[in-house]
Amino acid sequence: MTRRVARIAIIGRGRLGRCLATALAERGEVVVMASARAADVLATVAAAELVLLTVPDDAIQAVADALPWRRGQSVVHCSGATELTVLAGAARAGAQVGGFHPLQIFSDPAQAVQLLAGSSVALEAEQPLIDELQRLARLLGMTPLTLPPGSRAAYHAAASFSASFLLSMLDESVRIWAAVGLPEEEALAALLPLARGTLAAAASRGLPGALAGPISRGDAGVVGAHLQALAALGGGHEVFYREMSLRQLRLAKLSGRVSAEALQTMEALLRCSPSTA
Repeated sequence: MTRRVARIAIIGRGRLGRCLATALAERGEVVVMASARAADVLATVAAAELVLLTVPDDAIQAVADALPWRRGQSVVHCSGATELTVLAGAARAGAQVGGFHPLQIFSDPAQAVQLLAGSSVALEAEQPLIDELQRLARLLGMTPLTLPPGSRAAYHAAASFSASFLLSMLDESVRIWAAVGLPEEEALAALLPLARGTLAAAASRGLPGALAGPISRGDAGVVGAHLQALAALGGGHEVFYREMSLRQLRLAKLSGRVSAEALQTMEALLRCSPSTA
């Protein structure tokens, strides 16, 4: 029996690699996986037209430099933050290089396979590889975003605010509730519906339209009460609240629901030092 040549090789057996391998295979692509240190990794790479590197960021250049590349091959890493310069060795060997970063979380690979459709993916490559990456994005039901060279670290840092940093915000809520005596084990269950409601409102009404709470109403009295309560708790909660609230003022202004006078009053309150608040 003739062995079918692998069209796509995925090097790296982590959560992202497993998710992409499953999703692409389910849609009819010929995919072979290997770890970077597997005995058959050289043969796997040699047989592929497109190679996706799903190894950790710090390992991308070392892995790429250790593998044999050829003209006509495409080598793509799946990091959000790492520039394509780490693939310079592959480019010198004649391969075309690019980036393919799915904007989704992969804590649970099985769930992530279902979440890919409807998500976005950041692409970076020149022709003709960019066309192929856009085809794969569409095949997976993803919306392609084209990144300009040199923008990956800033792009990835910004994405963190909408991904793992959401967990930091929830953790802040849980810690404050625990500090005032509310059971920590019940906090997350109570807060998650609130978070989901906020995201649903943002999806339907946009960020300014979804804004709720005292800043959206211009209620400086409540903002001041928040500051006093958090200052009494210590632990940096007040400082965190001030920074988040100052960022919300922009959304409040864009919403058109808060007067200029109320915005100025809240900004002055939020910018004054904790000792004079």
